[in-house]
Amino acid sequence: MGDLFATSYLGEIFDNNVAVVIPKKSLSLPVLLAFCTSNDFSDSVRCLDQTLKVTNRTLIKVPFDLAHWQKVAAEKYPEGLPKPFSSDPTQWLFDGHPKGSDQPLHVAVARLLGYRWPRQTGSSFPDCPALGPDGLENLADADSIVCLSATKGEANAAERLRALLVQALGKFDLRALLAGAGPKGSKSETLEEWLQDEFFEQHCGLFHHRPFIWHLWDGHPNGFSALVNYHQLDHGNLEKLTYAYLGDWIRRRQAAVEAGESGSDARLQAARLLQSRLRQILEGEPPFDLFVRWKPLSRQAIGWHPDLNDGVRLNIRPFLAQDIPGGKKGAGILRTKPNIKWEKDRGKEPPRDKQDFPWFWGWDGKSPDFAGIGSEPDGNRWNDCHYSIALKKAAQATRK
Repeated sequence: MGDLFATSYLGEIFDNNVAVVIPKKSLSLPVLLAFCTSNDFSDSVRCLDQTLKVTNRTLIKVPFDLAHWQKVAAEKYPEGLPKPFSSDPTQWLFDGHPKGSDQPLHVAVARLLGYRWPRQTGSSFPDCPALGPDGLENLADADSIVCLSATKGEANAAERLRALLVQALGKFDLRALLAGAGPKGSKSETLEEWLQDEFFEQHCGLFHHRPFIWHLWDGHPNGFSALVNYHQLDHGNLEKLTYAYLGDWIRRRQAAVEAGESGSDARLQAARLLQSRLRQILEGEPPFDLFVRWKPLSRQAIGWHPDLNDGVRLNIRPFLAQDIPGGKKGAGILRTKPNIKWEKDRGKEPPRDKQDFPWFWGWDGKSPDFAGIGSEPDGNRWNDCHYSIALKKAAQATRK
């Protein structure tokens, strides 16, 4: 749109915001890529078309000095076009290892939580084969839940992360790793500080505010905090977090209160509030319910049973539903608020049955358990509707 970006085409499906320029001779590929990735190409296109969205036809109308770009290509690609590669962990081609990564700390945290990149799970791409084990799998947490403080017999997150970094990088400079962490670097001096105060906000920024590692906490600066791999956070694992990990923390805080330890009462209250909130998410009554506008009412999840294919934007909503004392505004029980909204999306839905999709029939933007009004659907793409368990169960019973 504003800039014209060019890269090698690997055969993926594309829409009309993308154009593929195909040379008549394969030997011209390095020459063509050298030209299309240069400022000369962009400038030449803009001389012909100054509109925001350039038409595809314009891309092949620009003047082209073959001899000049053959010379440029020979200097730039002396051994031919390079194999596809990316050290950016936001890219599918990334190999999933902290060493050589643009963000070794963030990759290490993800690996500690059991996350794996596409090529580590069997996916392959042209000239980028699937990858086998690299040895870090042995250090990944079994249930993808890692508490920042030692809990339930497990070491704290910083200690476990340090061990993974040693195996992945060998000897490393912690100051340099911290200074390069995230889009703008870190001011933390220790892994403990970074995990507690900066990791999640940086993670959201790096991964375009669709975080897959979530930092849950109780709002107390010295309270309970845990990192969870959202891809593994099914109903059973959320129960384990609620009753096993957080339950162990609460029992120890209760013992501290009984022993008269200063400040332990506030920590106990914060932890109990978090446990109560997690129970509500497990149960799924509004506002802690899951809602997916393209699924009929009879197929809406009851309680915490997310479908990963519905995406982070919709599945994270229950965790942001209500703020806790000490937390950030709009962040719910997360350490910080990702830039996620559930406003009405652009476009209109085709006609849908009112009984199955009542929100497409004139929702006012606020009423819960909306049943639809009017004789014609408006097709507005609402994403922040709330439906009670009773209504979802009634819809399921009707459709059986």
